[in-house]
Amino acid sequence: MGALQIINGIYEGSAGRKSLYDLEVPSDWNKDVVIFVHGFMGFKDWGAWHLVQSYFVSHGFAFAKFNLTHNGGTSTQGIDFPDPEAFSQNTYSYEVADIAYFRSHIATRIQAESTFLIGHSRGGGDVILHAKQIQTDKIALWASISDIGSRFPTGSELDQWKNNGIRTILNGRTRQHLPQHYSLYQDFIDNEHSLTIESAIKALPIPILVIHGDKDNSVSIAEGEALASWSQTKLEVIPSADHVFGASHPWEKPALPEHLLAVCERTLNFFNQ
Repeated sequence: MGALQIINGIYEGSAGRKSLYDLEVPSDWNKDVVIFVHGFMGFKDWGAWHLVQSYFVSHGFAFAKFNLTHNGGTSTQGIDFPDPEAFSQNTYSYEVADIAYFRSHIATRIQAESTFLIGHSRGGGDVILHAKQIQTDKIALWASISDIGSRFPTGSELDQWKNNGIRTILNGRTRQHLPQHYSLYQDFIDNEHSLTIESAIKALPIPILVIHGDKDNSVSIAEGEALASWSQTKLEVIPSADHVFGASHPWEKPALPEHLLAVCERTLNFFNQ
């Protein structure tokens, strides 16, 4: 097939909700596709993710990035959080299922020989859990979480959330107070066996790349160390790198930040092995 580019295409994911995606296939396509999964309070057009797409496309890969269906975006506005009600209804199970829904949609557009997944932050956890369920060729984990349960409140804070049925969390960049229903926690309790990252990654028989910055103040490098240990692989450390590898939103510079470029280079080498 020839070159293909889809910007703000629409796929249908969890709970029948529609969301946006991008897909680009180069004219010299190597028949492999890279699918990028964003993290918590993230979206496909955040920061320098578009340059990550351009990087892999320039090296012969098809590249797709998409919004998880309940990330707070809509099928007409994918940036930031125009739909806080959708955000409030999100669950980890929805996120993991969205990857499968999106892969099925992409398969109607291109026929790839190999599928590689990149997950950033919470998206890394989603990718691990997805790969446990559906065959995937390789996964790359960028500043990934290693556990879900520890991210919930405990004690009186958890009790208050349960009693109220909803709580709000602050997005530090947009200053929005975004709602979260208690169903987020209930979903984890009800499905803890299938949402436990440690057991999932230990069961994966596929190549895994774990990359983390040693100045990550959002997800501790200790989580990267745990993932590398469980998957019996080496942790790739980016010295002095933060959680987003030097990027920010919006990112208007024409080139990738130094740390994110290093991440892309190591990931490219891993995918090409």
